[in-house]
Amino acid sequence: MKTKPAPYYPDSATADALCRLICAYVDLKIPTPEDLVFMVPDDGQGHIAKRQAADAAAAVAGRFVVQTCFSPRYSAETPTASMRKLGPVAWHAVEQGLAEVEVPDPIDPEKLRRLHAPEYVDAFLEGKQPLASAQGWSWTPQIRDGVLAMHGGQLLGTKLALEHGIAANVAQGFHHAGYVWGSCFCTFNGLALVAQEFPKLRVFVLDCDEHGGNGTEEFTHRLPNLFNFSINGTGFGMRGGERSICRTLRRVTNDFGPYRQALDEAFDKIESWRPDLILYQAGADPHINDPLGSLGMTTEQMFERDRIVFQRCKERRVPVLFVLAGGYQEPIETKLLPLHVNTFRAAQAVWKGCSAERLAPTAART
Repeated sequence: MKTKPAPYYPDSATADALCRLICAYVDLKIPTPEDLVFMVPDDGQGHIAKRQAADAAAAVAGRFVVQTCFSPRYSAETPTASMRKLGPVAWHAVEQGLAEVEVPDPIDPEKLRRLHAPEYVDAFLEGKQPLASAQGWSWTPQIRDGVLAMHGGQLLGTKLALEHGIAANVAQGFHHAGYVWGSCFCTFNGLALVAQEFPKLRVFVLDCDEHGGNGTEEFTHRLPNLFNFSINGTGFGMRGGERSICRTLRRVTNDFGPYRQALDEAFDKIESWRPDLILYQAGADPHINDPLGSLGMTTEQMFERDRIVFQRCKERRVPVLFVLAGGYQEPIETKLLPLHVNTFRAAQAVWKGCSAERLAPTAART
């Protein structure tokens, strides 16, 4: 049994957002994680006055939170951190006043059958091997339900991004999935899904995961409104194409210049292609301590990457939906969680209009 931390006094909106998140677990009859329960402030003696003071301070500063898709269904026991990290990221983003959660419905499987080979979709839904585990994990109903919920979040997140200018889906596991089957922890391609379901939108994927988005590249040949630009340390079989660009970089630990140049190129392409929506894969696996990474990015470099992306999206008035993508460090709470939450912090720093120094990145503990 964990010891409850000392009380803290968030503004009322943050406390309400945490309570709504707990209600989502209750409504879906999913046990509420103890860590989440501990985040809800205790309105004991003297707390009301302190809460009112926090509300007044928040009103003066101007409150901005990222509209964020997350469902308790997203979480599943996976050998990698992939789906185990999603709940903690969502809870901490809300607890820190960075996000408010919208709970999506699971996607209609018919939409997936239009995107992927129907026999593959059906095998995954029914747990038929070997296709059901093509993404690299042994299939479970929990993984299936999480994947369906995350793809529902892609569609709701798109609508939120178009409405608010920015939104998030606390999701992963998209860009390696091709038409016939998934691979490398990616079951279905939720990036291509957005292009399919919003055919009148020009959808630009800015993929900043450690690994190239080979599955998304495949879908650029099937969906004329989809563009893929991947900045990575491992090309992962990408070959490039008319609407797919791969920039594989060497280690950038001591020189962020090449990465910044690649971002410049990506936004030059955005200027010329003029998309209606950017899907940003904000991968944490380029980090210097990630077991599957090679780019060697520091925590500060990753925060700067995120800040540049959000600043340029905002300047160009192009809506952006970001997802977590890769990130495999363990323990999640001390090494991986801060990196993903920093993406929310960078978004708030840009959209709230405050300086990056005021919302400096939270260091991952070694």
